[in-house]
Parts: sequence; C-alpha cells; structure tokens
Amino acid sequence: MQKKNYVISAGHCKQLGATLEHNGVNFALWCPAAETLELLLFDNIDDDNPDIISLSSPIYRSTYYWHVFVEGLKAGQIYAFRIMSATRFYNSASSHIETGKVLLDPYGKRILFPKAYKRFQGNDLEENIKISAKNAVIDFSDYDWGIDCKPNHPLNRTVIYEMHVKGFTAHESSGLSEQLRGTYKGMIEKIPYLVDLGITAVELLPVFQYDKEDALRGHQNYWGYSPMGFFSPHEDYASNKDLMGPINEFRDLVKALHQNNIEVILDVVYNHTSEGDQNGPTYCFKGFDKQNYYIINDEGYYCNYSGCGNTFNATTSVVRNLILDSLVFWAEVMHVDGFRFDLASILSRNEKGVPQYNSATLLDIDANVKLADTKIIAEPWDAGGLYQLGSIAGAKWREWNGQFRDDVRAFLRGDEGLIQKFVNRTLGSPDIYNEKRVDPQKSINFITCHDGFTLYDLVSYADKHNLDNGENNNDGNNCNYSANYGIEGETDNKQILDLRLRQCKNFMALTILSMGTPMVTMGDEVLRTQHGNNNAYCQDNEISYFNWNFNSRQKDMLLFTKKLISRRTRRSIVMARYKPRQYFMLENVLKNSKLQWHGVKPFQPDWSKNSHAIGIIIYWGDYNIYAYIFVNAYWEDLSVELPAVPGNIKKHWYMVVNTANKSPDDACFGLSTRRFNPGLHFNVKARSLIMLISPTV
Repeated sequence: MQKKNYVISAGHCKQLGATLEHNGVNFALWCPAAETLELLLFDNIDDDNPDIISLSSPIYRSTYYWHVFVEGLKAGQIYAFRIMSATRFYNSASSHIETGKVLLDPYGKRILFPKAYKRFQGNDLEENIKISAKNAVIDFSDYDWGIDCKPNHPLNRTVIYEMHVKGFTAHESSGLSEQLRGTYKGMIEKIPYLVDLGITAVELLPVFQYDKEDALRGHQNYWGYSPMGFFSPHEDYASNKDLMGPINEFRDLVKALHQNNIEVILDVVYNHTSEGDQNGPTYCFKGFDKQNYYIINDEGYYCNYSGCGNTFNATTSVVRNLILDSLVFWAEVMHVDGFRFDLASILSRNEKGVPQYNSATLLDIDANVKLADTKIIAEPWDAGGLYQLGSIAGAKWREWNGQFRDDVRAFLRGDEGLIQKFVNRTLGSPDIYNEKRVDPQKSINFITCHDGFTLYDLVSYADKHNLDNGENNNDGNNCNYSANYGIEGETDNKQILDLRLRQCKNFMALTILSMGTPMVTMGDEVLRTQHGNNNAYCQDNEISYFNWNFNSRQKDMLLFTKKLISRRTRRSIVMARYKPRQYFMLENVLKNSKLQWHGVKPFQPDWSKNSHAIGIIIYWGDYNIYAYIFVNAYWEDLSVELPAVPGNIKKHWYMVVNTANKSPDDACFGLSTRRFNPGLHFNVKARSLIMLISPTV
C-alpha cells in the first residue's frame, strides 16, 4: 500500500544518479533493457514497505536512460530501484538484466545497510526489500571547506605513504578511544606522526563502500578491493554512521591533511566489483545491464581478468563515463589530489577482453580537463597476464614499477646476474622508459606494498605463511625474492637481527634516494610484521594493524627513515625551484648528470654476472654536490678505495649514510660529519651501503 501521494514528472538524464533540484529530486540511470522500472522510496533503512513509483511510459525514457522527477523529496531520502520486466530481446537464457532484485544506484553517493542485510537476494520480492542495501539522496553543499588549498606537490618532491585507514589506528596501542580507533577521525589524530615522518602524500587503500563479507567463510575483506559503488565512502571507517557521518568525516580528514601540507591519493578499483561471477550476488550492475557493465564471453560467463570473479567492461561508453564521473566527483566534491588505479591494465581491454594499445579509457583519464591537476598512478598489469610496465597509454600516467621492487630485492638478497638491472632501477629505469621523453618520476619506486610481505618480513621469511587465510597457504605470491638469513621468522639471535635491520635500511635508502618517486608502505618505517603472511586481505586484526609500541630497533629504523625523507624532500625542493623543466626529462638527467662508475677500485666497475657491488658518482647540479654511493650486496666485507672528487683531487668526501653504523650515525647529513680523503681504503661492511657527498663550492 502506498503511504504517500507523489507528484512526478518526466525529469531528465542530464546528470545520472539522484540530484537535488528546486523542490524535489531528479533520478536518472542507464538501463536500456528495462520495460518496467520501479523507484522504491523508503521512510528509513529498515522500512520493508516502501512507496513504489512504477515507470513504463516512454516519457520517462530517453533512448538508453530512465529518469523521473519527484516533487517534494529532500536530502536524506532513502531509495533503490527494481526492474519488473524487460524487453523481449533481453528475456533469454543469457539475459542482460535480472528482474525482481532491489538495486543500488550506480551513481549513489551513500550506501546504507538494513539490520537484516544479506548479500544474496532470491526470488521473494518482499524478502529482497528487507535484506537489500539502499541509497540515500545527499546534499553536498552543506559543508564548510573553509580555505582548503590542495598542496599540489610536484612529483619530484613527493614521497608517498601507502596506508590503510582502519589499520593505522585500530590497534589499542594507538592511544585513541575505542570509538575513534580505525576511523577517519582517528587518522586525523595521528596526522602529527605523518608530518614528523616527512611524507608529502598518503595513498589510502580503497575507501569506496565495499563488501566486507566478500571473503572466505570465517573471514572478512579487510583491504577493501571489493567495491559496491564508486561514489560512496566506506561506512565502517566513520565514528558516526548516521546519514552524513562517513561523508563529512572523510572530508574532515582531507581538509586536515591539506592543512598539514599532505596530499590525499585514493587507491581506486574500477576493474571489478564485489558482484563476482555468475555465482555471486546481484545488487547493482548485474541487475541493470551485465553485458555493458562487465566483460562477458560468448558462453555468457563472466571473464575474470581481475582475479576476483568479474571484469568491468571499461571500453563501453556507460562504464567509461561512470569512471570519469566518479573521478571528477572525488576530485572536485571531495577534494582528493590523485588516484592510484588497481590493475589499471584491465581498463585497456575491449569488450572481448583483448588489450588495446591506445586505450580510449586510459587516454580519456589522462586528458580529462577536470583531472588536470590530479596525480594518476597505474598498477600497470592485471591478473590475466597483461603486463604494461612502460606502455600505459597517456603521458601523464605514472606507474608502479614492479621491476624496481623485484630487481632491487633480488640484488640485495645476493642473486647473480643482476648488476645492470639494479643500476637501471636506481636511475629511474631508463631501459623501460627511455624510449619516451619522460621525467624520472614516471617510475613509482617501491620495495613493498599492501600486497605481499612487509619490509621486515621480506628479510625474516624465506616462504609465505598464509595458513590463517584459510586457503591452505595456496594464496599469495610464491615469488617474493625474500630471505630469512638463517632462521625462519622471529628470533633472538642478535647477529641475525642486526643483519635484518641493516637490510631494511638498505632497502629504504635505495627507495628514497633512487631517481623516481618513492613510495613507503605503512609500518615499514618501524619494521611492522605480519608474521610471514603475504596476502593479509582478510586479516582484519592485529596481523594487519599498526602497533604503536616501538622497541629500540623500531625507533632506530624510524629515525633513519625520517632522515632520508628529509634529505629527499629538501634536495627536491631546490631542484624544483632552480632547474628548468627540460632538466627533468630522463634522457637529460642521465646526459647531464656526469655519472662515473666504480668498483672496489676507482673506475673499475665489475659488470660481470657474479658482481654483487657497484659504486657510482653522480653530480647533483641542483645545489652543486657530488654524491658517491657504494652498494655492497655481497655477504662479505669489501675494502673499497675511495675515488677522487671529479674536477678536484684535493676535495674531501663527507660520510652521510652508512647502513652498517648504529643509530644515529647511520645517517648524518650535516657537513660536520667525518671527512674522508680520496684514495683511502674504506671497509664497506657486508650487505650495506654508504653515501658520501662533496660540495663543489
């Protein structure tokens, strides 16, 4: 029984979703196959007797789109859609839509869950209404941004910190109240830590509303790579879960980070949804038009290039527009500064799953004028075997450099035949990017990320230990280029612990000092461990949380990391201020940098496959300094003869980094540090690196 009388009119499809207009709300969505569409209006989220506005007349349809204006509706109105019948063409065994399901608005700005929520709907119409998620109409104008200025850090002075909103403060050691732990507000309380660390941007694991039940029985999805919608912030990260709680608290977080000169980059998942394959739930896209929203094979099954059951069909106009509209929404309305695209290579696959060299979707994102001042970063591969490192379409795109991760890991572990690859990674990967006129920041350099071992586990475990995930240790990457240096996992052996700490410092130093844009993973700066779990996507517990109780070794690593980041950002500020843009082209950097290569003897580098050490002198013309770096990945000490400072054999070297030293002497960037004469034989400890500098003036 209808509870209210509504005045409705045709409305329009100029803007998809639910849009507040004068004296009412306009609803519009894509669904070319529907013959009868219902708009369901609820008094509250647990209302199981909604008012139903049934639409079938052509006046509510413009080609592929349905639309209706409902007079008198206001912000906060809860709604959903339902398709009751489809055109004859679509009523087949491989139907493109599903009738009788309560469906979320693909452009919905807030997703709400009733107490009786269940993932799977059946054929009972009344039961579906009770258990399904719904949307709410949102007014975004009622928020005071104040004077919110985006930091707009150039990439050459950007240091990215990849982190999980909940995991950062969920541990009781955070010192926050139980209400604030694991929330947007809780993260605001810990911004001083981020400022002190020195990073310039946070890269947040997915904050779109996701399905936490999208995991094996007995586990919950923790990472968030399971989106239900692309416009709605995740409810569980809010301390206040009322209508505007998640939206306002997320905006509070962005505003607070900007006030502290920190950018916000979102990890976005436009390659799949949590609707899964033919055995998964239906709550949105499947119900409206699975053929246009997903890549479907000739047998009618979902193609799975994401490894998560389905693949978004990014080449269709409806999906391409949805992705762009979502990005613009988060950039303009929510004020975020950039995006990291999960499995970005999927966006280059056409409706048959075939990769396209110049993907229209990737190029549209690259050139969109409303995204001109945002950072866009690609994970340039997918789970279907497509690997596009160095070839993502569009000049603006930056790329996660998986080769930096693998080659630096393997070289420092002591693997053979890697000296040339290792050198290329530290120089911005010219072998990957030099064919194009790109700057060194094309490469996002990282050793670890959320997916895989933490930095400390990388040097503590030879094998993954994922039994807690419930998949018999079959999940997670088997190729980690890791080592335990004598004992698997935890140990009290001081010699092994010292070596592990030294290796962590080596990895951190190479990440931050190499050409490219560095990314540090949450907790690596304090040796966070997941006890060997390299796929903690379902570990919403202390395995994944940041523990704020630091022991002496963790404090040592933290201080070392802060010094390196401070050095990196200070050097880059000078470069940004005084060097012309041409200088930053990768080919010009390498051409003008006056590189010299050295071995244990000056000008005698060992390029053989058995080489485990290399020295380099590079001129940092930004503020007239020569830097000499020697990396010893060998398992024995090496006696290294220090080369002369180019152009002046009487100049001295000043030691600024030696990862074999104890804190605080592992990194000392003031020129009051000990000086060394060229020709001196210096003992570079096994598995360590040194960096010396010499001002030219």
